[in-house]
Amino acid sequence: MRILLVDDEIELTTPLSRALQREGYDIDVAFTGRDGLKLAAQHQYDLLVLDWMLPESSGLEVCQERRSHGDTTPVLFLTAKDTLDDRVLGLDAGADDYLVKPFELRELLARVRALLRRSPHWDGDQDPLRDSTSTAPTPTKQRLQVADLTLDLDNQLAHRQERTIELSSKELRLLAYFMSHPGQLLTHQQIHDYLWDGDRPPSSNVLAASIRLLRRKLSISGEPPLIHTVYGKGYRFGE
Repeated sequence: MRILLVDDEIELTTPLSRALQREGYDIDVAFTGRDGLKLAAQHQYDLLVLDWMLPESSGLEVCQERRSHGDTTPVLFLTAKDTLDDRVLGLDAGADDYLVKPFELRELLARVRALLRRSPHWDGDQDPLRDSTSTAPTPTKQRLQVADLTLDLDNQLAHRQERTIELSSKELRLLAYFMSHPGQLLTHQQIHDYLWDGDRPPSSNVLAASIRLLRRKLSISGEPPLIHTVYGKGYRFGE
């Protein structure tokens, strides 16, 4: 697995890149957003680890630029920004996860493992949402439909009322999980366990922000909402 680490703090990148190499990953390091963009365009990575505040181009801009080119490589933000609005901004830019500095190395490694298990580079015989060792329920179809919403798993796109909805890797997994259990109550814990594969999940704010962004994409211009909050318990999907 090949990881691109973009952070201008040498005192962080040096020990972190060594730790990742000890875990068996191939690591490329960039210290500016511009250099990170060049490397991301030149090579195929399995994960991008981006600092938010970078010289030349911010991590947010790097993420947005790669997503605008159709790059679905998972993105993990490292940042001191920890408000809900910051998390929403990062997720809205296309990030898959978010880790606030300072952080414990073992937590970062757990996040890296979880994201690498959700590689966007699928072949036709793979389950696009889980590896073969997972015990969580997964959809077996490559196309799902609930009400007037269709999800194309192969192309990572949803369609509703002739409208195409682009999804990040995390949004794809979350929506597929919902659409595989229409009308069922999915608790916060069930969703956490599914999205983070048993690793230590981020704070509940990350899940709430992810739901909020997905809702925005699924329902516009008076379209009926499909994600319904069951207060204190979780969510139910459907009309």
